[in-house]
Amino acid sequence: MVLFFQQILNGIMIGSVYSLMALGLTLIYGILHIPNFAHGNKYMLGAFISLTLVALFKINYWLAIILSMVVLAFIGILVERFIYRPLHDQPHVNSFIAAIGLLLLLEGIAFAVWGGEWQRFPFAYTENLTFWGVTITLHRLLVIGSAAALIILLQLFIKKTPWGWAIEAVAQDREGAYLMGINVYGVSSMAFAIGTALAAAASSLIAPVYLVYPAMGSLPLIKAFVVIILGGMGSLPGAIVGGYLLGLIESLAGGYLSMIYADLFAFAVLVVVLAIRPTGLFGKET
Repeated sequence: MVLFFQQILNGIMIGSVYSLMALGLTLIYGILHIPNFAHGNKYMLGAFISLTLVALFKINYWLAIILSMVVLAFIGILVERFIYRPLHDQPHVNSFIAAIGLLLLLEGIAFAVWGGEWQRFPFAYTENLTFWGVTITLHRLLVIGSAAALIILLQLFIKKTPWGWAIEAVAQDREGAYLMGINVYGVSSMAFAIGTALAAAASSLIAPVYLVYPAMGSLPLIKAFVVIILGGMGSLPGAIVGGYLLGLIESLAGGYLSMIYADLFAFAVLVVVLAIRPTGLFGKET
């Protein structure tokens, strides 16, 4: 039972990162209805910015995360304004090509600025905590708690504020929202800012647990797409539940079978769920 609960905690931690990534992708997809393939590289960029602030400028870790989120939010606004907005009325393939170009650009910038070697984050809470025989480091526990806090704050923002209502309105009917006087371009920029800030938070939180390197965003991006398909395209609750579900599946499969098969079981569950419910767990028929 100790192994079981140990893997549950690990799965929740990994699922927290997947959920934050998937929430950012879902917000952007809900507004523009295109998959943002460069989201993983923004995740990578957030980790490198936090690492630089902590290692080079000796800034407090939590302040570095906030600053990284602010910088990535600004980058998200610029990307929406100067890359995706001009392509809004163009065929979707143009946006796909632009996203791939942005992906390569960000990865190239990371190689040029930080180099291609793997880097260890210079800070982490290494204290071990034990609950009923289950041991977890303080940092992993803080990842879980911080991600949960961000998810709750996002839900409150979406459901309780006029800006959140505007995001929901544009996601449901862009033309109708425009006719009702909502600034749809401003909402698009806001969605991109929030989505990229969440990616920066996810990478900055998990960076002290793993290594930081230019290609670190590729696998989380794939997993985030799995999560939003599993939970239902455009569904925020689906992104949250799907992220934690995927993290638990991977952790339990890795703990009881082999880490080699963890990804295999994750994708197998995706296939089974889609075979039973093609719209995902929380998706709606259109």
